[in-house]
Parts: sequence; structure tokens; C-alpha cells
Amino acid sequence: MYLRQVIFLTAAYLLVCCKQQNETRNTVESPLRFHQATDLLLVQYDCKTDVDDLHSVAAFRTLVADPDYSNIKYHAVAGTYGVQEGLYVPPNALFEQAFGDNWTDANIDRAAALEKVKNLVMPFLAADGDIWIAEAGQSDFTASLIKALQSELPALDIHERIHVVQHSDWNEEVTADEDLSLVKQASDYHKISDGNVVGNGTPGFRTSEYKIEQLSVRNPELKLVWQTAIGLCNRYNGQEGRYNNEAIASGGFDFSDLSEVCWILNLESIKDAEQFFRRFNHE
Repeated sequence: MYLRQVIFLTAAYLLVCCKQQNETRNTVESPLRFHQATDLLLVQYDCKTDVDDLHSVAAFRTLVADPDYSNIKYHAVAGTYGVQEGLYVPPNALFEQAFGDNWTDANIDRAAALEKVKNLVMPFLAADGDIWIAEAGQSDFTASLIKALQSELPALDIHERIHVVQHSDWNEEVTADEDLSLVKQASDYHKISDGNVVGNGTPGFRTSEYKIEQLSVRNPELKLVWQTAIGLCNRYNGQEGRYNNEAIASGGFDFSDLSEVCWILNLESIKDAEQFFRRFNHE
């Protein structure tokens, strides 16, 4: 009888220990990637020819309005397209509304934009901060930025300090070959799962099922940002040979590029657009 009790208690103890170990393992978070105190986030949008960048801008602005992320130091760049054909989607009204003067127009003058972004980046590097680049488009602009930094700061270990995140096979395909090779070799390059798809390890932010009409944006400033983004999408989606984004055309969402920002900020456990708005749609 005594022996059976000992065996039972020992087995029970082992089960509890295993359960605790599993719970601990399941709650361990990924190592912190982006450090808000020191790092700079560059969000770079190609805006050619898919209107999904417009939703991605509005969603990013929604994220950084959250108190947990409102201190992030970031800068947006428009027009960082590669070698793809097709017409540009003019985003200036949206960028001005979402970011004020905290953005750069690489479409109108890429050389001036490159110089501006390089000068913005360098103080962060000098202060031991890292640069994180969310490629909401191609990597041609990033390649030019890396070359400029290599020239300006030859001692800089770019592989340790410049982190590039890309979610799209197509974006890689329409980046100039030499530029993509440079970025992959020189930087800390991360190819993550496609942000158009749910259930692949990163958020899936393209949906025809969850409709814009279901969303009631509570923050008045963000409501105007979303209204501008939606209005521009309605104006340019599929027009004059531009890509026809079927999810947006059906009244849904596509801010798939935001999956990269979510990965950078350790938010890759967010499932989809609906869950994103449950988390970030605040007053």
C-alpha cells in the first residue's frame, strides 16, 4: 500500500513538472528585435502599382498610435519601387496626413531622398542604434542606401547594424538583380513568410471576408487617415493598367506589408486583420 502511494505521488509530481516546463516553453517570447530606446525603423513603400501600400500606411499609423508603440522612432519613404512596370499610385495626401513631415518622397527625386535618409540614419548609427527596414516594396532604394553608408562609414559593420525584412517573393523578383544580391549579402536580411496568407507564422493581413464596413475607427485622427487611404484606393485600384487588388475591390483589406513591421516588433503572433483591429483600434 505504501509503495503504491509513493509511486502515485512520484508520477503526479513528474506530471506537474512536465506541465510547468511546457507552459514555460510555450510562453517564452522571441528575443527582442527592435529596441525603442535606440533603434530607427524605416518603412519603405513602393506604391507601384498595387494600392495595398495605402492600407499598409494607414495600418502602420494605427499601430504607432498605440501607447505601447507611440515612442518608436520611425521614418516613412514613398516611391522605393524597383524595376516593375506600371503606373505609380500617388500617395502624397495620405503620407502627409499620416506622417506630417516625417516622410520622404523618393518618387519625385530619388537622389535627394537617398541623401536625406542617409543623413537621418547616421546619428542613430553613431549612437549605437540599429536600423530596421520594412520593405513594403523592392530593395533597390535600400541597396543605394547601403552603398552610400559603405562610402560614408567604411568601418561600419552593416551586417550587424542594418536589418532588412521582406515578406514578398514578387518584391524580390522585381528588384534589380544586383541590388537584391547586395542587400542580401551586405545586410542582416530576413525573408519572412508572406503577409498575404493567414497561418504561416506571420500575420495574414489580406482579406475579402473582413470588410471595411465592419470597421468603426474610434480615434478621430486615424479615422481620417483610413478615409483618405480608402478614397485613394477607390480612385486608383485597377485603373489605367494598375494592378487590380481584388481584396480591396471587394471591400476588404490588404495591409500585408505590415506583417514585416509586426515581425520586427515581435508581434508576429497576430493572426489576421480582424485580430489586428481588436488589438489596436483604440480611442
